[in-house]
Amino acid sequence: MSSISPADVKVGATGDGGAPRQPGKVSLGGMSLNLRSSGIYIAFAAIIVLFSVLTDGALLTPQNISNIIVQNSYVLILAIGMILIIIAGHIDLSVGSVVAVTGALAAVLMVNMGWPWPLALLATLVAGALIGAWQGYWIAYFGIPAFIVTLAGMLLFRALTMTVLGNQGIGPFPDQVRTLANGFTDGYLGNIGLGPLGGADLFSLLIGVVAIAGMFTAQLRTRNARKGYGQSVEPMALFWLKMAAGAAIILFLVVQLARFKNLPWVLVLLAILVLGYSMMANRTVFGRQIYAIGGNLQAAIMSGVKVKSVVFWIFVNMGVLSAVAGIIFAGRLNQAGPTAGDSFELDAIAAAFIGGAAVQGGVGKVVGAITGGLIMAVINNGMSLIGSPSERVMLVKGIVLLAAVAFDVWTKRRAGASR
Repeated sequence: MSSISPADVKVGATGDGGAPRQPGKVSLGGMSLNLRSSGIYIAFAAIIVLFSVLTDGALLTPQNISNIIVQNSYVLILAIGMILIIIAGHIDLSVGSVVAVTGALAAVLMVNMGWPWPLALLATLVAGALIGAWQGYWIAYFGIPAFIVTLAGMLLFRALTMTVLGNQGIGPFPDQVRTLANGFTDGYLGNIGLGPLGGADLFSLLIGVVAIAGMFTAQLRTRNARKGYGQSVEPMALFWLKMAAGAAIILFLVVQLARFKNLPWVLVLLAILVLGYSMMANRTVFGRQIYAIGGNLQAAIMSGVKVKSVVFWIFVNMGVLSAVAGIIFAGRLNQAGPTAGDSFELDAIAAAFIGGAAVQGGVGKVVGAITGGLIMAVINNGMSLIGSPSERVMLVKGIVLLAAVAFDVWTKRRAGASR
């Protein structure tokens, strides 16, 4: 369920053996490339099947699916911003601390100072943008490596959080904030019977149908665009098989959520973010510039890309998304605590790399980062259901991360050797 990225479109692209590609060519080579790029989704499906068997189906119960989404929403939000930074060839180690300090700021404004919650949330997002601008300035315009700047930010903003909160949390939050983090959409159209499955919210089911239609339209446009550029595309039978598999997954998830408490509001927020950032990365000049910077910095400079400005703004964006994650996390716990966001940066980075980001930059997709985050979430949840100790969970997650990066390096070496 991937879409065409700027890296996929190259002037003068050739097919196998250096021969020019014929427009709209359907080849086994294209199918091989497509399967390679879809490997993360195949792995995700295998992990779900494995833990479904190990947990006797408990993994895919309506309540557990809802829990996986709600409990890991903040990491998925961070992964969206992190994938853009990694594509550009940088890293951000401070996002966990920024989650903590923005959550603390939101709590101080709403609970201690009595600000209206919309105004407090807006101020928190602005604060996140300023934090991102602070770090982006040192990285983009002063030339300090992102690793150093964000490592300093990790310490600085954690210290600021502890200064503001001390050793205690601040709460409770207003009902509206808790609803955003933990709440569910109302049954606007009532329930509909699903036979042995019982009742399910009709509005949620209709949203699922719209999502399937949108996926089909986007993928068909992507296929036609690749044909227009003369790139190899998969056979039509494989295309329809992918569409059927994607539709079945979306419908299953929506039905399960509709049977429990309808769609979580945080899932609605995530869907909006994923769609918006996917379009930005793949369809806008700014998104193409991010890929260009990570793919070949010198070529991007010579092509007129304003590298410093682009790098600055992707860190501002990361600050805003960290503030969103901070609000969601604090709202879910109903308080802001000094240890909030601990190790979130590692989870977001792991999600990006497991989801297909390249270590050198220039490669990656927003949907891939979300998939990587869900893989980590399913591993955490599945191993918790079977009673695995925490050290075994960390062991498996470490192996999965190493395997994902090793696969990326291996495929690049193989592609280089074939060329």
